[in-house]
Amino acid sequence: MQIFYRIIVCLSVSFIFMAPVAGQSLIPVNYSEFSKNSMAKQRDSLKAALACPVIFTKKETQKKYKEIWDARTDYILESINDNRFIQQPALHQYVSQILRELVNANPTLLKTMPLLLIDRSPAVNAYAMGNNIIAVNLGFLSFAQYREEIALALAHELAHNILNHCENSMKERAELLTSEEYLNNINAILDSKYERYTRLKKILDGYSYGSAKHNRYHEGEADSLAVVMLKKSNITFNPAFFLRLDSADLVYKTPLQSDLKSYLTAVNFTADDAWLRKGGKGLSSKKYSFSQEEISDSLKTHPDCVKRYEKLLPQSTFPGKQPLTAVPAQFEVVTNKAIIWTLFINSNLTSALYRIFLEKDKGTFDLWHQVMASYIFNGLFLADKRLSRFNAINIRSKEYISSSYYELQNMFEQIPRESLETACKASFNQSFWQQAKGDDKSFRSVLSSLNFSESLSQKELNSLKKDFEQSYSESIYREFLEQLK
Repeated sequence: MQIFYRIIVCLSVSFIFMAPVAGQSLIPVNYSEFSKNSMAKQRDSLKAALACPVIFTKKETQKKYKEIWDARTDYILESINDNRFIQQPALHQYVSQILRELVNANPTLLKTMPLLLIDRSPAVNAYAMGNNIIAVNLGFLSFAQYREEIALALAHELAHNILNHCENSMKERAELLTSEEYLNNINAILDSKYERYTRLKKILDGYSYGSAKHNRYHEGEADSLAVVMLKKSNITFNPAFFLRLDSADLVYKTPLQSDLKSYLTAVNFTADDAWLRKGGKGLSSKKYSFSQEEISDSLKTHPDCVKRYEKLLPQSTFPGKQPLTAVPAQFEVVTNKAIIWTLFINSNLTSALYRIFLEKDKGTFDLWHQVMASYIFNGLFLADKRLSRFNAINIRSKEYISSSYYELQNMFEQIPRESLETACKASFNQSFWQQAKGDDKSFRSVLSSLNFSESLSQKELNSLKKDFEQSYSESIYREFLEQLK
């Protein structure tokens, strides 16, 4: 009966992802699903639940412990207010079902269902916050190929909470910062006249090194307990998942399948060859060929991925009786669209457009991507008007990107303002807009007013925002409008 139930749940979740309304582009998230809206009640209850316990008799240490504890609480609450998390139903349901399997199979370790947060960050990562709270990034959900890969990440973060790693770290930090030895060392340095910076750096470097070693030991503990939890949950554990983490940060090193100009043509933009090239050595002081593949380990606080693989290889349950379950194709589509929107809203425009081009290579490019490409070019022009074009490009070092990305970055930096304005106006008059939804077209009008009106008063801007909100209360574009002044 339990196996039958799991099959039904998996089928129902897959159906959620694979049944978009015909003729419409898939919307990654609605406005009400941003954390400050969807988690308003949870935010208030979290503040009460995360009250700092009294564990030290020494007054100074307890005070420092409370400062550290409250800083974590403030971070969580501020992240909710800043819309860092989303509760997109299909994504949340899919991940929550995996989490529930782990909880139900490990009742002695997990007494209650943890609070699951889906972080909008494109970084391939997940993290534990203590107090039965874990978060998984959109970047990791996009990166994961199998359901079991997500389960491993969830089990690993649950293990951190079970082992009280977060709470113990805060305790140890409070004890260190209020210890007589530490305070005496700091005071001695501050009272001295010479080499204060060097001596202070030596103390802090020593603490950082010890902390890093401690963190890596914690990661090994969490890995081992995670494998135990997976086995009890009858979820396949494949140690090769750790090897994939070595390529986790290489998304922008992924080359496009064709030349960049063909992708720009696909989004109705014509680029001059000169805009794609940069004289001299560009951003790097050395000659760079974009051919090297090595990159430092993606998760810096974790043990080396190869070592993790070798250590846990004897615990592998792959291949087993149950085959690995591929993540539904639409799951990746939704996560990538949510990431593209997040990059756009954060003015990380080069990365946003490059991810759209990567979607084209995957065969998942649709009307929404076409619309977003137009918004990105107009967002760049708006940033240029506000004298912040360089910030909106968000320059990346050559060592972490492909030659195609570098060309796109160069183009965004070097395209003349007049040419960019002409291209933006033309992009708003393309035929594909006839198929766009109402909020897409209305948001286009708002951007057009911002970019091409001679002047726009605060009163007129407020009126635009109010009209849009009343007509499209659930549109994701409201998030952009809230930032406008």
